[in-house]
Amino acid sequence: MSIALVDAPTVQHWLHDGQEIAFIDVREAGLHGLGHPLLAVNLPYSRLELDIAALVPRHATRTVLLAASTTAGTRAASRLQSRGYTRLHVLDGGAAAWQAAGLPLFQGVNVPSKAFAEFVEHVFHTPAIEAQEVRRLQDSGADLVVLDSRTAAEYRRFHVPGAISCPGSELVLRIADLAPSPQTLVVVSCAGRTRGIMGAQTLIDAGIPNRVAALSGGTQGWRLAGLALETTGGQEAPDASPAAREQAAQRAAQLAERHAIGTIDAETLARSGRRAFN
Repeated sequence: MSIALVDAPTVQHWLHDGQEIAFIDVREAGLHGLGHPLLAVNLPYSRLELDIAALVPRHATRTVLLAASTTAGTRAASRLQSRGYTRLHVLDGGAAAWQAAGLPLFQGVNVPSKAFAEFVEHVFHTPAIEAQEVRRLQDSGADLVVLDSRTAAEYRRFHVPGAISCPGSELVLRIADLAPSPQTLVVVSCAGRTRGIMGAQTLIDAGIPNRVAALSGGTQGWRLAGLALETTGGQEAPDASPAAREQAAQRAAQLAERHAIGTIDAETLARSGRRAFN
């Protein structure tokens, strides 16, 4: 089966046609970070065969590969073809052709999620609080809790003094135990902006009665304010109590109803997954 070349305008159209697509940048992470299409996911050639199944489990998925050159992209496509992938396309000319077509390249990593958080903050006016103000409140004995929404491993490397490790996906689950009084100020921290904004807005949307704010700049903002981070010790959020779990379930149900979010059970999900791979 031949590997098709495709031009940049066609790929741009495909990204918005509502059909399934995987857009993979097979360059190494450094080159990807210097400039890539917004929705291209980095999977370096050196990891391609190891990680492709996790990102593109269905072999019939329409897949577009972006590389430093057409030749490099074709080589990567050949490796995927040998693993059973059947709808392979290579962006002719790579990132340079994308830019030459008048389409933008974005620097950095995790750009879509970062951009989404900025959009959320802009639209919903997510509250923020400066590091110096948090430090002042801590020193004065004010009623506040700082929740670090990063992973536990990131938290253990460094964190705001007094912060409790509570990864973002667990904030709503554990908040009733961590801030049982509605008078407690809840500050959500991360390493920069994205997870702090998303964590704070999630708690607000969940309808908790507390005042909630994202720590401006996260741990970076803390250091830029001339304050020291802790690199030892710390505290991880305890397992959620039955009462906290019940409140979290109620808040999730109310949020789903408010936004007309449907649900399926685990059996239906598993059955759908089996059909997708057939």
